[in-house]
Amino acid sequence: MTAMAHPRRYALADLALRLGQASADARTVRETVIRAAVDMVGDGAGVALMDNDGCYDAITVHHLDPARRRMLADALDRRGMPPRDAHTSTMIATRQPIVLSPLTPEQATELAGTRTVSRDGLDIHAAVLCPVVVDDAYAGYLIVVRTEPNGRYSEADVELARDIAGELSLGLSSAQSHERLRASEQRYRRVLETIPEGVLQLDPDGQVTYANEPVGVMLGLPSPQLAGLPMRGFLDDRGQAELTKRLAESRAGRATVGAAQLIRADGSRRRVRISMVPQPDEPEESGGSLCIITDTTDQVDARILKRQLDHLRRLDSLGQLIGGISHDFNNLLTVVAGSAEMIASTVEPDSPEHQLASDIVRAAATGRTLTHQLLAFGRTAGSRPEVVPVPDLLNEMQALLSRTLGEHITLEISFGPDSRPVRAERGPLEQALVNLAANARDAMPHGGVLRVTASNQELGAGDLDGSPLTGPVVHLAVSDTGVGMSDETRRRAFKPFFTTRPTSAGLGLATTAGIMRSMGGAITLESQPRMGTTVHLYLPAVDDAPGGDVVAPATSTVVQDVLVVEDQPDVARLVERLLQPAGFAITVSTDARSAVEAVRTGAKPDLLITDVVMPNMTGPELAEALRAHRPGLPVVYMSGYTAAALGPQIQLDANSVMLEKPFTRSGLLDAIQRLTGTLPPRT
Repeated sequence: MTAMAHPRRYALADLALRLGQASADARTVRETVIRAAVDMVGDGAGVALMDNDGCYDAITVHHLDPARRRMLADALDRRGMPPRDAHTSTMIATRQPIVLSPLTPEQATELAGTRTVSRDGLDIHAAVLCPVVVDDAYAGYLIVVRTEPNGRYSEADVELARDIAGELSLGLSSAQSHERLRASEQRYRRVLETIPEGVLQLDPDGQVTYANEPVGVMLGLPSPQLAGLPMRGFLDDRGQAELTKRLAESRAGRATVGAAQLIRADGSRRRVRISMVPQPDEPEESGGSLCIITDTTDQVDARILKRQLDHLRRLDSLGQLIGGISHDFNNLLTVVAGSAEMIASTVEPDSPEHQLASDIVRAAATGRTLTHQLLAFGRTAGSRPEVVPVPDLLNEMQALLSRTLGEHITLEISFGPDSRPVRAERGPLEQALVNLAANARDAMPHGGVLRVTASNQELGAGDLDGSPLTGPVVHLAVSDTGVGMSDETRRRAFKPFFTTRPTSAGLGLATTAGIMRSMGGAITLESQPRMGTTVHLYLPAVDDAPGGDVVAPATSTVVQDVLVVEDQPDVARLVERLLQPAGFAITVSTDARSAVEAVRTGAKPDLLITDVVMPNMTGPELAEALRAHRPGLPVVYMSGYTAAALGPQIQLDANSVMLEKPFTRSGLLDAIQRLTGTLPPRT
């Protein structure tokens, strides 16, 4: 080995080192190689590589003289040309250098293709082309040239150029590997940043080492700020305990999947599903975990909402069922009570038979109270306000509230003798009290006391926060000795669908609040954990007495002929039996249309007694049709529904009264007398 070989060997080693440092960028690799080629072989050098479409790309050249560098760039550029020239074909076939020293004019023309080799008198006098092979495929060539007159290349120069081309091949191969790795990483990052799921990398202690953008949106923080934060900081106590278990499972090499609640930066919460898989240990690092986080809040909320809507539909169906059953039961009670009263009137007052009949009448009266409560509770839609004496309301509801509470809870009801009445829809008001009783029952699973008190109160402006209610009111306080509520629960108690019990629809207090607002009232709540809860209801008080809106007849009407229209034959026969001893001439019809036809063809009733809810035609529709032939015809409406439950279906005028089933003979005759102003012709 000659003395000159050592510097070249060192230069090649230095080139290899520099290419290793620049191996991530193909352009830097080319620049490094051509500068080294100029220094080691001289005096100009260039690299022409193939592009993706199979043609040559722009050549990269270097020369210490800028003018000659421009000349080389113009003279040697084969940009856009296919690799079909003789030099390229030879290099592809032999993988050996092509030595053009000295360079003849014909060779110069072939080297430059259609371009001019010489500019401003600067010629290329010698050249060496070395093929560049990357991954066993021809990738282009390295060319070294001498532009000085009489320039030549020795065998040692050619061998050195070949070695430089070999280093270029290695450098380009490494650069392409880095490029493919960068492209793969970019694709992987694009996937991670565009998928809807959140992705977190955690170290073994649960610290975040990577977070994609979707998980940043879930947590309410920019994803770069999440790195270094503990995952535990975004979980509640239960979630933190679960995270500890999952990290242990991950360290043991097992994947886990489970639900959790994420606490966002603003304090709100999102329901998520977390899939955690272990990651293998990296060099000099202990393995962590990869978490895939899916936001399930909308799906869970949708399922909860569907369950709540289903519950509401069942409640609505139950209300309709209760109303229908109560109506039919009132018809039965009418027959029972009326028949028992007739039996009692035919036996000795102190006889056992009379006592039994009286017991039946009293039992029917109790059943009437219960069915009217069920009707009012189950049929709130379309109700109309009425004057409600609060003491009567609470006394009548005592049995219903006791059944709602159960035997393990004591019910205490108290009110002053001067408690004023309120104008309210009785059904919704009863529903509000039952809702509060049900909530209290759930808050006292081991028993307790529910106290319901009523008192008169005078409210001034601002006495009730958030309510404009002022003046005389009736204050109903419903207090339990249950578990009470936390501050957060109390603040959200009146929100629809908010509940602390998984089996509850979360509508009790929200419905009660809505009922109070619809009646012009107000509701407040006070509660402390383990100290019980008190719900305060405020309703405007009135001076009216119940029944004060009944209009007395202007003139007395002599009633001889009575038309009874009732679609239930048992009830129709009972009404006929109840009226017969009074001396009326009675016509009974179980079909409203037949009754209209009878009056149209000549019948002249003095009084109509009709059921309200009938097939084909309602009682009010029947009365209107008959009054077309008998103007001013008095009407006694009978119904198994309460007047409040019937709502707008019936509008009473001065010539009509409402008789709620079940009723007795005395009740029926009293209604007739109140309506017509006269007694029956014979009693």
